[in-house]
Amino acid sequence: MLNKYPLWKNLLVVLVLVLGCIYAAPNLYPPDPAIQIMPSRAGTEMSEDVLVKVRQTLEQRGIEYFGEEVRGSTVLMRLTSNDQQLPAKDALQRILGDSYVVALNLAPTTPDWLLSLGAGPMTMGLDLSGGVHFLMEVDMDDYLKSRVTNYREELRNRLREEQLRYRRIQIDGSTVRVSFVDADTRTTARAFFSRNYPEFTQTEADGNDSSDLLLSITEAKVREFEDYAVKQNLTTIRNRVNELGVAEPLVQRQGRNRIVVELPGVQDTAEAKKILGKAANLEFRLEAEAGASRLATDEYNFRNEPFRSARLEKTLITTGDSVTNAQPGFDENGFPQVNISLDARGGAMMTQVTRKAVQRRMAVLFVERRPQTTYEVVDGVEVPKTIQVVDKSIISLATIQTTLGNSFRITGLQSGEASELALLLRAGALAAPMYFVEERTIGPSLGKENIEMGVNSVVLGLALVLVLMAVYYRTFGLVANVALLANIVFLIAMMSMIGATLTLPGIAGIVLTVGMAVDANVLIFSRIREELRAGRSPQQAIHEGYDRAFVTILDANITTLIVALILFAVGTGPVKGFAVTLSFGIIASMFTAITLTRAMINLIYGNRRVESLSIGGRV
Repeated sequence: MLNKYPLWKNLLVVLVLVLGCIYAAPNLYPPDPAIQIMPSRAGTEMSEDVLVKVRQTLEQRGIEYFGEEVRGSTVLMRLTSNDQQLPAKDALQRILGDSYVVALNLAPTTPDWLLSLGAGPMTMGLDLSGGVHFLMEVDMDDYLKSRVTNYREELRNRLREEQLRYRRIQIDGSTVRVSFVDADTRTTARAFFSRNYPEFTQTEADGNDSSDLLLSITEAKVREFEDYAVKQNLTTIRNRVNELGVAEPLVQRQGRNRIVVELPGVQDTAEAKKILGKAANLEFRLEAEAGASRLATDEYNFRNEPFRSARLEKTLITTGDSVTNAQPGFDENGFPQVNISLDARGGAMMTQVTRKAVQRRMAVLFVERRPQTTYEVVDGVEVPKTIQVVDKSIISLATIQTTLGNSFRITGLQSGEASELALLLRAGALAAPMYFVEERTIGPSLGKENIEMGVNSVVLGLALVLVLMAVYYRTFGLVANVALLANIVFLIAMMSMIGATLTLPGIAGIVLTVGMAVDANVLIFSRIREELRAGRSPQQAIHEGYDRAFVTILDANITTLIVALILFAVGTGPVKGFAVTLSFGIIASMFTAITLTRAMINLIYGNRRVESLSIGGRV
């Protein structure tokens, strides 16, 4: 008689089957194409007037929509067709302007009861579901100018420390002009600069009343600055994407000063574009004292009170580049704040300045570089043109009660602004300003075509395997076919549970899994037939066939799994997608081929006398 599975093994098989079906089920509910609209500035609520504009614009363009969802400051409009996403986006962005971010999205349709169990659909890659492709360029001219400008305050302090008298320090592009009182002082300064600032080439020049020294950044240092800016921005963009929780994004350098960002699958693309596009930073400055020269001060408006302004000193205490951590929170009165931690250099500068400025007021200046879209008529067609605008506004102006150090707080923010500012600072300030030079949507049509081709390949391969197994192995072939279908269900369920992203190479992995999934069954069935030829009874042949084939199956699958893990470790993008799918396919096939088919064979042949087996071929 064939050994029966114990009850706990049968219950385990049933439980795994049920869980597999539940967690694979969300993939039967495809998402709806949608347009997402949200204010470009945090803390701004979505007004009814804007909603009316959105509805009227879509109706005037003949774009059908349904299922309007308003969540705080965000509105999601579900569309009836993928082909209407791009026209809807262009029309709404034209009407709403730069005050709102309009982005493509995919709205989930998974039933609530599945979501309550933690079940959700697989994330589709950019090549399947579509997504957003950004090409961002680093503004090197502006960055180099800012780096040279930063030298001015440092040179002033160092020259004072060395007791080298100078008249003025001026910035002209990438050149620093230092005017000394006489030629002897200039000669001494040249030796000082040679020792401490090798990144400058020095040229003497005489002014009307001074002996000048021109300090120019060397070409090698310029290249170093550029390389640092791109690498730092690359890290910052990656950090920002990670903070947003985007599934398997692609963020990589392209050429000398460009960065490619691809955000695949179902995610908040509007928020991503909003955060990625912001070249935001902070500047900490003291409020100008009464009677201060207007040449040494600047006047700025308050961010939340545009009609209120204050005059600040041009000299910076420190910037957001020195921020090591930033967390949103609330003060003792329940108002939003951001808790700031500075690095050693920034903390030292803050301590040095605030020690002499107790009872004076310090401002936190929010510096934002944002795109502004205008429209020009070219050959009778309106063409959008984007320019970069720098906005500086005061978000906090508070009295310094005591000497500040590495840790302090910023108040005067709204709730949404506090969270956004903390995210930008925590993810890291952009070393150099960036702007979008290209935004491309991999779209609905291409993604749909890829999915259709991928599904057709899986279905065709699966059908051929099912027919071959049923014809050649008969009853045992039908059992293997059931296990093969369960294998695909388990594979989809596992990928859905961990939120893996399915790409075209991932579909190739599924096709390969379909072929590999029957290997174990072929080994087992061949072993059973060998045992029957050796004169074993049907029950003994089944028992020995499974036991003796197990080691071979385990060795073969472990070898393939090791290769898949290596691909995942060293590969990127599509290669990783293939490795993930292949790994899960191997794990699923091990369970279905050994445990599930054994349980089914036990149900068919167990507890009864069997004279022969329907396993095909000559035995």
